This record gives sequence, structure tokens and C-alpha cells, in this order.
Amino acid sequence: MLQGILIWALPVVLAITVHEAAHGYVARAFGDPTAALAGRITLNPLRHIDPIGTIAVPLVLYLLSGTLFGWAKPVPVNFNRLRHPKADMLWVAAAGPFSNLVMALGWACLAALLHGSALGSYGHGLTLMAGPGVAINGVLLFLNLLPIPPLDGGRITFSLLPDHLAKKYARIEPYGFPIMLVLLATGGLGVILEPLLNGFMAALLRLFGN
Repeated sequence: MLQGILIWALPVVLAITVHEAAHGYVARAFGDPTAALAGRITLNPLRHIDPIGTIAVPLVLYLLSGTLFGWAKPVPVNFNRLRHPKADMLWVAAAGPFSNLVMALGWACLAALLHGSALGSYGHGLTLMAGPGVAINGVLLFLNLLPIPPLDGGRITFSLLPDHLAKKYARIEPYGFPIMLVLLATGGLGVILEPLLNGFMAALLRLFGN
């Protein structure tokens, strides 16, 4: 159990940290310095960790069921300070999931490069981390793309909708987190994510398989 936690720790921390920093970096590029001023455009995980959502909840779920679910401290973004608030929201929101896609590809590539290598225990440790690295980034990629505000997919959907529909759609946001909890408790989240993750893993295997 301890070995499992240690193998998952680095991939999870990297996945969350880079995801959040990416939001802040793109927000700054599009005119909003809020995250930068708050010191959140950083790879220091301590700046992004939420004690409950990043540590307590994932640890308890992993110990009880072997599954992972959690959240980081949201990066502060003032969308009104973006040069084109509604349009630029799409890029700020998409930055997080895109970073997870890049990291999943990176872990898969690393596993392929280390396969059969002579790096000894160091290489073996990285190989063991590659699977969780692909898995957690795949989960964060597709989870955050769900069109449920305030998830990134909800922000992207809001940005793409016509103004009159976007205003109505935004009213869902106060119910977003309860919706996610219901989906998690009923197994609906797994039903949605499992085929997406399976297809993603199959594509990576074809791309990097030996």
C-alpha cells in the first residue's frame, strides 16, 4: 500500500501543479495578471495544494476503494480583465486539460523509452510511475472537459455558446459540485469516463507500444 502511494505521489502532484499553473500562465498572456500576482504561476506544489481536496479526499478514497478523486486550490482568474473576456475564457480554461494531455503523452513516451533499458532501479521506478502518470493525467483531462461549470469544460462551453444561451447556462454553476458528487456516488462518473479513458489508453498503446 505504501509503495502504491509513493508511486502515485509524484505523477499526481505534477498533474495537478502543472494543470493549475497553466491556467494562470495563459490568463496572464491574455491580459489577467491575477494568478501571477498571487504567486500561482509556479511549479511549487505547495502553492496549489488544497489540504482537503488534494490530500485528504484522494488518500481516503484510494485506501478505501483504490480510486482517485480530488481537486486543487483553484487558480484565481478575473475573466473581466482578459482582453476579450468571453472569447479568451476558452483558452484559459483549455490550458489545464491541454497540459494534462501533454503530460500523459510525456509519461507514455518515457515508458516506451525506458522499456528494456539498463538504468537499473532508477529506470524501474520511473517505469512504475509512468502508468499512474498516464492514468491520472487522462482522468484529469477528460474529467475537466465535462461540460459542467465550474469545470474547465463548462467554461469552454460557456465561451462557445451565444450570449443569451451562455447566461442561462451559467446558472448551472452553483449546482456543479453537487452534480459531480452525485455522479461520483452513483457510479455515473465512471460510466462517462471509462470508455473515454479506455480509448485514450488504447490510442497511446498504439502510438508508443513496443
